[in-house]
Order: sequence, then C-alpha cells, then structure tokens
Amino acid sequence: MGLLVGMIPANVWLIFLLALKLPVPAAIIGELFFLAVYIWWAHGGGPPKRLQSVRADYFRKRRLSAQQWAWGLVAAISFAVTVHSAITLLFRFVPYPAAAFRQGYDLSYIPTRQLQYLACIVSALSAGVCEEIGFRGYMQRPIEERHGALLGILVSSVLFTLLHLTKGWVLPGMVPIVFGAGVLLGALARAAGTLWFGILGHWIMDIGLFLFWWTQVAGTFGQRPIGETGIDRAFIWEADIFCAALLVVLAAITRLLKMRDEGPSSAVPRMGATV
Repeated sequence: MGLLVGMIPANVWLIFLLALKLPVPAAIIGELFFLAVYIWWAHGGGPPKRLQSVRADYFRKRRLSAQQWAWGLVAAISFAVTVHSAITLLFRFVPYPAAAFRQGYDLSYIPTRQLQYLACIVSALSAGVCEEIGFRGYMQRPIEERHGALLGILVSSVLFTLLHLTKGWVLPGMVPIVFGAGVLLGALARAAGTLWFGILGHWIMDIGLFLFWWTQVAGTFGQRPIGETGIDRAFIWEADIFCAALLVVLAAITRLLKMRDEGPSSAVPRMGATV
C-alpha cells in the first residue's frame, strides 16, 4: 500500500512533462495543484470518509509545539547537509562518474536555464512529498503499530533503497548512503510524529541532487580523489562537516523523541474502520 500511495503519484510530474509534453510553466502549475490535492487526501481529506481517520494516522497528523517546529527544522536541514557531505566524501575516495549520474536526467529539452532550475525544484518537491508519504507514512506507520518502530524503520529503509537500485547513479558506494538516508528519515518521522520535517529535509536534499549531482545544471563536482591529491585541507573540512551535520541531526531526532508526548502536540485519534 505504501508503494502504491507513494510511487503512483510520484510519476504524475513525469506525465505532465514527458507524456503530455506540457510547457514547463504549465506542467509546474499542474504538478503543484496535484500535490496540494494529494497531500489533502493523504492527510485525511476526501473520500472514502470511513477511512479518513486511518489516513490521518498514516500521515502522522498531529499538532506541534513551537519547540518541535524549531528542532524539526534543524533536523531537516542537517539531514540534507549530512547526505550531501556523505556523497562528497564518497567521491573523494573514488572518482565521480558524472556520465552515470547524469543518465536519465538530461534537461536539454527545457529551453532556458531558469526553467531548468524550476523543473529541478519541482521534481525534488514531488519526490520528497510522495516518497515520504509512501515510505515513512503509509508503509512505515502501520508496521510500527503492529511490530514496533525498529522493524518499521528497517523495512521502509530497505524498500526505499531497493527502489533506488534501478537508477544509474546507484554505485556500490551509494547504497549505504541511500539506506542511511532512509533510516534517518524513518527515525525522524517516528521521533517527531509528523511527516512534515521529513518532507522538507527530503526536498532540500533532492534539490541539491537534481541541480548538482544528477542534471549538473548548477555545476559539476570537480575534486579529485585523495588517492591523487592526498588528504588535503578540503577533505578535512568535508569530513568535519559530515560529522558535525550527522551529530546535529541525531541530536535533533533525540530531542524530538523526548518531546513527542509533551506539550500541546497530540496525534489525531484513530477511529472507524481499519485496513
């Protein structure tokens, strides 16, 4: 169910761009409208009415305190920095295969650089919204309820990784990074009791992936492996940033876990039919 709820809507953006061949501005407007309706439905709105509370529960609908919002934003931003710094470190150990990363991400059919930027940002938003609702919401949440948080996070992270193994950029060194990203997003959803921070962190992460690593619209990675350069000052800074960002995201998740049942936040009560 999580795969269906997440992956089918994720391809609507491609339908707008590639199948219907809409101009990029029209495709963006259509996708933003679709995502708004999709979030409203997955959040517990619309038919079938008897399953609204179930959908709200799977979306992790709840009220959040100002403190939770603050820590959640810290977690989202530091998560994105962690992933990008991990990729940077990977390609300081092995050469960056620019051609493999760009496979399937050619935006030359989009006429201007500004529209290419917008297309990347909306692509990232679509992936962040749909994958978080599908994997960390409708997949992980029911498993958590039946078998506990650890199994829920592991199952959603493994399937999240397997889904991305079809991509040309998933080299052996990328597999633990993708899996680690899934674990952090799953832990964040569990600790915060909401999908919003995971959606934001996933979106920020994917903006960088689309603009820089995949399409290379915003430039390309030009550093050489330390096997050629030695351990230089840039590598030390990159390692420091990765360690610091990872510590911050783990601290934020820990703090959110402690606050989950405190203050004004509360989960939407689940009533009615089960699935």
